[in-house]
Amino acid sequence: MAFSAKTPRTLINTDHPNPLHVKTQTSKSLYFSNRRKTHQISSTQPHQQLSDLNTDSFNPHNANSHLQRLCIRGNLQKALNCLNSMQELQIPLDEDAAIAVVRLCEWKRAFEEGSKVCCFISNSMNPLSLRLGNALLSMFVRFGKLGDAWYVFGKMQERDVFSWNVLISGYAKKGFFDEALCLYQRMLWVGFKPDVYTFPCVLRTCGAVPNLERGKEVHAHVIRFGLEADVDVVNALVTMYVKCGDLPRARLLFDKMTRRDRISWNAIISGCFENGECLEGIRLFFTMREHCVAPDLMTMTSVISACESLGDERLGREIHGYVIVTGMSDAVAVCNSLIQMYSSLGHWETAEKIFDKMTCRDVVSWTAMISGYDNNVLPDKAVDTYRTMEMEGFMPDEITLASVLSACACLGKLDMGIKLHELAKKAGLMSYVIVANTLIDMYSKCKCIDKALEVFHSIPDKDVISWTAIILGLRLNNRCFEALIFFRQMKLSLKPNSVTLVSVLSACARIGGLMCGKEIHAYALRTGMGLDGFLPNALLDMYVRCGRMGPAWNQFNSQKKDVSAWNILLTGYAQRGQGKLAMEFFNRMIKSNVNPDEITFIPLLCACSKSGMVPEGLNYFNSMELKYGITPNLKHYACVVDLLGRAGQLEEAYEFIQEMPIKPDPAIWGALLNACRIHRQVDLGELAAQRIFESDTRSVGYYVLLCNLYADSGKWDEVAKVRKLMKDNGLTIDPGCSWVEVKGQIHAFLTGDDFHPQIKEINAVLEGIYEKMKVAGLGGPKCDSMDKDEISKAEIFCGHSEKLAVAYSLINTVPGTPIWVTKNLYMCQSCHSIIKFISKIVRREISIRDTEQFHHFKDGICSCGDAEILGKA
Repeated sequence: MAFSAKTPRTLINTDHPNPLHVKTQTSKSLYFSNRRKTHQISSTQPHQQLSDLNTDSFNPHNANSHLQRLCIRGNLQKALNCLNSMQELQIPLDEDAAIAVVRLCEWKRAFEEGSKVCCFISNSMNPLSLRLGNALLSMFVRFGKLGDAWYVFGKMQERDVFSWNVLISGYAKKGFFDEALCLYQRMLWVGFKPDVYTFPCVLRTCGAVPNLERGKEVHAHVIRFGLEADVDVVNALVTMYVKCGDLPRARLLFDKMTRRDRISWNAIISGCFENGECLEGIRLFFTMREHCVAPDLMTMTSVISACESLGDERLGREIHGYVIVTGMSDAVAVCNSLIQMYSSLGHWETAEKIFDKMTCRDVVSWTAMISGYDNNVLPDKAVDTYRTMEMEGFMPDEITLASVLSACACLGKLDMGIKLHELAKKAGLMSYVIVANTLIDMYSKCKCIDKALEVFHSIPDKDVISWTAIILGLRLNNRCFEALIFFRQMKLSLKPNSVTLVSVLSACARIGGLMCGKEIHAYALRTGMGLDGFLPNALLDMYVRCGRMGPAWNQFNSQKKDVSAWNILLTGYAQRGQGKLAMEFFNRMIKSNVNPDEITFIPLLCACSKSGMVPEGLNYFNSMELKYGITPNLKHYACVVDLLGRAGQLEEAYEFIQEMPIKPDPAIWGALLNACRIHRQVDLGELAAQRIFESDTRSVGYYVLLCNLYADSGKWDEVAKVRKLMKDNGLTIDPGCSWVEVKGQIHAFLTGDDFHPQIKEINAVLEGIYEKMKVAGLGGPKCDSMDKDEISKAEIFCGHSEKLAVAYSLINTVPGTPIWVTKNLYMCQSCHSIIKFISKIVRREISIRDTEQFHHFKDGICSCGDAEILGKA
C-alpha cells in the first residue's frame, strides 16, 4: 500500500475536549444529572412546555415512545419540548428515541438543535453505541461539520464499515481529498473490509485530485476484495480513469462489463467528451440507443456540449429535434446547453428563441444568453439582458459578471463596470480570478489603467490570464515600458502562453524594442510556440514596426502566408511611403492566389497617398467592389480623402465626402483636416473641425491637428483657444517621449528629462553638435531662420525627446552602429535638421519612427525627402 500514513490535517484527536461543549457554553444544554438546575434545549419556558405536552397525551411511562411518534410525524419543536420534559422528570432516554431525534434534526437541517441534542446524548450516554454513533456521524457530515463528526467518531466504542464510509465521504465532499484517502488507508490498517459503498467514494476522490497511481491501487483493492463485478463499483472505476485522463483503460473496463446501466453509459460518454474524443463519444451515444438504454438529462447535456465542441451544426439540430421528441426540451439544463451550443455556433437568434420560450430559468440560463451575446459581438444585447435579469431578481454568479464586464469593456461603459465591481465585492465574487481578470480588461479598455493595476495587485493567486490582461492593458494605455517589466516579472513564476507573447510583442513593436522582440522570438521557438495562433504574424508585425524589413521578410518566408501576413508587410511599405513597392507586393499577392480582404486596401491606399500616386489609388478604390467584391467601409473612404488631400486636391476631397453613400465619421473629416493642415487651408480646416467636434469631443488627436493648422498659419490666438478648450474638457497632450534600445536594454527619454544618469554627457554632446552646425552655417536648435511661431509650435507638438535618445546612443554605442529611435509625437523641423546633420558628421544611419512615418537618415539625407515635417508645408 502506497498511501501516506499522515494524520489528516483537520482531524481532531480523541483526547481533546468535546468541541460541542465549547460551542454551546453561551447557550443552555440539556443533560441528565442529579443537580436540580436544568438546561433547556428549547427557548420555550418549562411550564409552557408541560402544558403543551399535556394536550398531546404525554405519559411519563411511555415518554420514549411518545418522543419517537413525534419524530415520525416530523414535529421537531414538539419533540424537543418532550425531550426537555423528560429531562425535568429525569426520565431516561433510550437508544431508539435518541436515534429518532438525531435523524429528525438531520432531515430538518437543524444544526443548532442537533448540536444541543448531541451534547445531551454525549453527557448521558457514554460511550456511544454503534447505531447512535452512526446516526450522529451522519448528521454532522450532512451539516459539513467534520470536526464534530470526528469527535463523535472518537467517542464510539464500536465502529463498522458504515462509520468509516460516512466519515470518508464527508471529507471527500468538503474537498479534503488527501484526508479522505488517508482515512481509507487507516480503515484498511485497522482491519475493516471495504464494501460497495466505500469504493465509489474513494474512487471519486482519486478522480477529483486527480491521482491515477492511487486510483490504480484502489482498483487492485477492488479486485482483491472481489467487487470487480459490482456495477456501481465498476462505474466508479470508469469515472476515475476518465477523470485521470486514462480513457483507454476506462474504455477497456466499460467493454468488459457484463451488465451496464445508464450511469455506465453516461460515465464513458462524458469521459470521451472530457478527454477530447467527441466523435467517439457521439458514436457511443448512438450505440447506447441501439442497446435500448434511454438517455437522461445528463446524457443529453453532454451530447449537446459535444456538438458545440465539434462545431457540428447539423448534428446539433438533430439532437435538438431528438430532445423535443423525447419530451426533454422543457428541462432547464437541456435548454441551457442548447442556448450555449447555438450561441457558440453563431446562431444567437435561435438561442434567443429557446431562451424566450423557457417558462423557468435559472442563473445559468441568463448567463448562457448573456455570454452568447458577448461572444457574438453583441455587447448592447448582453448589457440589456443583464439589466432584465437584475429586474427579475436573479443574483449573478462569477461567470455572469465576467460576461457582462466583457460587454462593458467593448462598449466603454465605465460607470456600469464600476457598479459591477462594487457588486462583486459585496457578493464575495472577487475571490474568483475570472472576475478579477475581466475587471482588469474592462478598466484597461476604458483607459483607467491605474484601477486595472489596483485590481491586479489585489489578486492573491495570479494566473497566466491575469498577467496577460495587465500586460495588454498597459500596452493599450501606451505604457509599453511597464508592460515589458511586468512580462519579465511574470516569467519568474509562470510560463507565458502564445497570447501573452502576442501582447508583449505588440509592446515591443510600439517602442521599437527589437532585442526584446528577438528574445521573445527565440523563446517561442524553444518552447514550440513559434507557430501557435497569431504569434507568427505578431512576430512579423514586430519586425516591420521596428523598421527591420530584412528580418521581416525572413519571418514571412518561414511562416504560413495567410492574408494577414501579406497585409502586415504591405503596411510596412505604406509606413515608409514606398508606393511602388507596395503596388508590386500587392500584385505578387494576387499572383499567389491570396484573396485580399478589406484590411488589405487600407495600407495599399495609404502607400499611394504618401507617394502622391492619386490615379493609382483611385483605381484600387474603384476596383474593390467591382473586381474583388469588397464593399468599401469608412476607413477606405478616409484613405481616399487623405489621398486627394495630401495631393492638394482639397476641393475634390471635400466633394468626395459630400457624395459618399454613407455618413462620414470623425476619421474622414480628420483626414480632410490633416490635409488642410499640410496645405494651410484654414477655412476648410475649420469646417472639418466643426464636423468632427459635433460627434467626438474626446479624441486629443483632432485638437492637435487643429492646433497644428492654426500654428502653421501663425494664428496663435486660435491655438490658445483650442488648448483652453482641451483643458476645459480635461484633455492633455501626451508629453514627448522617445525610446531607444542600446545593448538589449530599452531607454526612455521624456521631454525636458533632467533626471537621466547621463544627462550631463548627453547635453554636452548636443551642445557640441549645435556648435558644429553654427560653424557650418546651419544654425542651432533655434536658428535665426526659425521665427518665434515655429519655435513655440515645435515645443508644443514635438518635445525634442528624440535628440536626447540619439545623443545617448552616440555615447553608448560603437562608431558606425545604426541608431533606431521610436517617438510618440511628430518630428519637428528643428529636430529633423539636427538629426540630418548628425547622420552626416558621425557617418551613421539613424532611423526615427514618429506617429506619421519612418524617417531614415543617411549621409545628411532623409528618406521622407523633407516632406510633411511639422513646421513646413
